[in-house]
Amino acid sequence: MVSLGQLLLRVVLLLVLIGAVSGLPPPVDQHRTQSLDGKWRLSNSNGSVQLPAPVPGCVHSALQQQGFIQDPYFRFNDVSYRWISLDNWTYVTTFSASAQLRTKQQVVLVLEGVDTVASVWLNGGIVGSTENMFLRYEFPVRDFLKDGDNVLKVVLLSPVLYASERRNAHSTYRVPPECPPDVQKGECHVNFIRKEQSSFSWDWGPAFPTMGLWKGVRLEAFDVLRLIQVSAVPLCVERLSQWRVQVELLVAAAQTLTGQVTLAVPELLSQQTFQAQFPLGTSKTSFSLSINTSSQVKLWWPRGHGEQPSYQLTVTGSQDGSVLMTSESKVYFRTVELVQEPIDDSPGLSFYFRINAKPVFLKGSNWIPAHSFQDQVTPAVLRNLLQSAADANMNALRVWGGGVYEQDLFYSLCDELGILVWQDFMFACAMYPTEGDFLHAVREEVVQQVRRLKSHPSIIVWSGNNENEAALATDWFHIPVSQRPTYQKDYVTLYVNNIKAIVQEEDQSRPFLVSSPTNGAESEQEGWVAANPYDPHYGDTHFYSYTTDCWDWRTFPRSRFASEYGFQSWPSFSTLRPVSVSEDWSYASNFSSHRQHHSDGNQQMLLQAGLHFHLPNSSDPFKRFTDALYLTQVMQAQCVKAQTEFYRRSQSEIIEGKGHTMGALYWQLNDIWQAPSWSSIEFGGKWKMLHYFAQNFFAPVLPVSFEDDGVLLIYAVSDLDRDLTLRAVVSAYMWTDLDPVCTLRSELLLVPGGSAVAIFKEPVATLLAGCGRCTRLTCLLTFHLEDGGGSQQGPSNHHFLCSPKDARGLQRPNITARVEEQKTGYTVTLHSSCVAPFVWLDVANIPGRFSSNGFLMVSRTRTVTFNAWTPSSRAELAAALTITSLTDVY
Repeated sequence: MVSLGQLLLRVVLLLVLIGAVSGLPPPVDQHRTQSLDGKWRLSNSNGSVQLPAPVPGCVHSALQQQGFIQDPYFRFNDVSYRWISLDNWTYVTTFSASAQLRTKQQVVLVLEGVDTVASVWLNGGIVGSTENMFLRYEFPVRDFLKDGDNVLKVVLLSPVLYASERRNAHSTYRVPPECPPDVQKGECHVNFIRKEQSSFSWDWGPAFPTMGLWKGVRLEAFDVLRLIQVSAVPLCVERLSQWRVQVELLVAAAQTLTGQVTLAVPELLSQQTFQAQFPLGTSKTSFSLSINTSSQVKLWWPRGHGEQPSYQLTVTGSQDGSVLMTSESKVYFRTVELVQEPIDDSPGLSFYFRINAKPVFLKGSNWIPAHSFQDQVTPAVLRNLLQSAADANMNALRVWGGGVYEQDLFYSLCDELGILVWQDFMFACAMYPTEGDFLHAVREEVVQQVRRLKSHPSIIVWSGNNENEAALATDWFHIPVSQRPTYQKDYVTLYVNNIKAIVQEEDQSRPFLVSSPTNGAESEQEGWVAANPYDPHYGDTHFYSYTTDCWDWRTFPRSRFASEYGFQSWPSFSTLRPVSVSEDWSYASNFSSHRQHHSDGNQQMLLQAGLHFHLPNSSDPFKRFTDALYLTQVMQAQCVKAQTEFYRRSQSEIIEGKGHTMGALYWQLNDIWQAPSWSSIEFGGKWKMLHYFAQNFFAPVLPVSFEDDGVLLIYAVSDLDRDLTLRAVVSAYMWTDLDPVCTLRSELLLVPGGSAVAIFKEPVATLLAGCGRCTRLTCLLTFHLEDGGGSQQGPSNHHFLCSPKDARGLQRPNITARVEEQKTGYTVTLHSSCVAPFVWLDVANIPGRFSSNGFLMVSRTRTVTFNAWTPSSRAELAAALTITSLTDVY
C-alpha cells in the first residue's frame, strides 16, 4: 500500500519533472521539412507512356489508376503485364524551395523507400543512386537547389534486367536458384537484387516485380542539428524490479556540437540530463536512463497473458538554454529470453520463449505481404488483418523473410494488440552472393531496420533467413559435394559474420537465430549448418506433407516449436469472381491452373479431401466448382486443426524423447491475391473456414481428443496463469438424431496453468458399448470441459469415429435461416432437422464476418451474429445468405 504522504510526494515529483521538461523554451527555429509527396509525372523509357502518378506509389498502381491497364490481378494479367517490369521508368516532380530552406547550413533529400535500382537527379545534376528497396536514402542537395522551379527526377531501371545483369557478372560460380519453378510463372535471379523476393513470384503469389517510390520523399533543412531517429529499449537490471532504458539518438550535425540531452519518463518519476557531443555528420549516441526504483513499472504482456501498457519518453536536446531538438515516443517494459537447455528424459534442447520470466506458448501464423503493390496496403487493411489474428486468439505472427520489413504501423498495432512478432530478415529459399558491394548494402539494411524496429516490444526474436540452412543441409539445389564448402562459407559470411554480428551490436535485448527452421544452439555447434535442421529435438521445424492422412496425428513431428505447417485451400467464389469470367469457373479451367503456383496443388487438395469426404459430383459444372471450393476449405480447416491440436497437447509431455512443444505458427495468415494458398484469410479480409476454426483451436482453454490404439484420450489444454479443476463431458450422437444417445463425465482433475493434461481415457469400443445404439459408422462424439460448478470452460469440440464419407445416416439437414437486425448488428438463427457437419454461412461480397462458422450443428437451433464492415440491411443480408453443409455437396 502507498501512504497518502508517499502519494503526495509522487505527485509533487511528477509535476516537477513535467515542469522541468515543459518549462524549456521552444525549439530554435532551425529545422525545416518540405514534403515532396503528391502527384508526380511518370513515363517509360521511350516516352510512349506518360501519366500522373502519386508518391508514395508504384508504376503498376499508377498505370491502373489512370486506365492504362486493367486490374493486374484480373485473370492472366500477371503474365500479360510482364512488359511493365521489363521497361525503365522515370518519376519527375517540379517544386519550389523557399529561401529560408535553401539558405540552411544543410539541406538533405530524404527518400524513405525506393523500389529499387535508380539514379536520382536534381536540376540536371545527379545527386545519388539507390539499389536496395529496404534502405532509407539521404542525399545532400543544398548546392543543387535554386530559386523558382526545381526539377527532381528518379530514373528506375528494370529490376528484372538488373538482376539478370548482376547474375551474369557473377561468373565464378552459380548462386542458385537461377529461376523459380515454371508453375510460378515468375522471373529469374531475384537473389541478386535487394528487393521483396516474392515480387518475382512465389508458390502462393504472382510475379509483379514492382518499381516506384514506395515510401515518402521530402527535403529536410537545418543549421545545427537534425534528429533522425530515436530508439528506446528497456533493459531489466534485476528480476523485473529495476530497469534502465537504453536510448539511442541518430543525429545529423552541421558542425561538431556539445550540449545537453535530457531524457524523462515522467509517469515513472524518472529524468536524467547528460552531457553529449555530436560530431559533424551523422552519428549514433547512446544514453542509459535509470528508472526510479520507487516507481512500480507496469509490464507489457503478450495477448492473453496481461495488458499492454506504455509510457511516454521525452527527449530534449539543448545548448546554452536553447532547445535544439525534442521528441516524444512510447516505451514499453518487457523482457524476452529464448530458452535452449537440456530436458529430462530427452536428448537435445528445449526451445521456447520466456516473456517477463514466464514461459509462453506461441499461437499464431505466418505473415506475407498483404498486396503485390505496397502502396495499396492501407492502415485499414493492416488493422483488419491484425485484428483478425487477435480475434482468433493468436498471440504471435512470424514476418516471413521473402517479403518486406513491414511499415511502422504494422508493428505499432502488434504492440497495441499484444501480438508477438518473430521477425525474419529478408532472405528466403536461396543462396546469396557475398561480393563486397552486396554485403555493404545488406549491412546498411540490417543497421537501419534494427534501429527502426527495436523499440517495439512485440518483436521478440530476429531470424537471419527463411529455410536457407535447410536448403544447404538437404541439398535443395543439387550442389556437387566438392563445391559445398564454398556455399557454406558464403552462408556463414552473410548470416553470421555480418547480419548476426550487426544485430547483436545494435540490439542486446533480443535473441537472434540464424535461420528458420534451425536447430538453434545445436546448429551453431555444427558450424551453423546442421546435418538435419528439421531435427525435432532442437529448435523450430517446418513440416508439410500433402499426401499422408492429415487426420493421423502420428504423421506429425513432435517438435519443440512448429513455425511452419499447413495445407492449401481455395478462396470463396465471391473473392474469385471479380478477377475471373464464367469460363474460368471450373476446377479444370485454365484459370484454375494458372492461379495455382504450387506444383500439383489442385490435385493434392482433392486427394487429401478424398481421404475422408465424397468429392463433388454435381452435373452442374458451376455447382461442382463452388462445391470444390467449399470442400477444400473443409479439408484445410480439419487438417490444420488436427495438427495444431497435436502441438498444443504436446507441450507438457515427452514421448520417446520428443515433445515439450511450445509454439504453433501455421502457414499462412493472409493472401497477396485471389488464388489457392495456405492462408486462413482471403485477399480482401474474408475469413476462410480455417480462421473460424482457429478461434477455437487457439482458445486459452481447449479440450483436444485423439485415439491411440483404439483408446480415446481427451486432454485439457490451458494457457491461463491460474490452475483449473476440470472434467471432460463427452456426448455421443447418431448422425440421424439431434438428441444425444449418451453423455459421459470424467472425474475432476487439476489442470495447472500453462499445461496440457490428459483428463479422459477410455477405449472407444467400451464407450460405444455403454451407449447401446452406437457404432463407429453411425455415431460421432462431441465434448467440452466443465469446472466443478458445471460451467463450460473453453469451446466445444468434436471427434469423428469414422470418415464422414463412411458415415451411416448422414443426411441433408434442410437448414433454414432467419435474419434479424439488432442494435449491435445482425443475427442469423438456423434450424436443422439432423446433425449437420461443417455448416458454412456465406453472404457473397458483403464484407464482414460471423461470430462462428463452419461449425458442427448438433442442436435444432443455433444463432450466430454477423458484423458488417460496411452499411448493410437485413433484407440485403437475407437475400445474399447461402448455407452449405457437408451433404449439400454430395
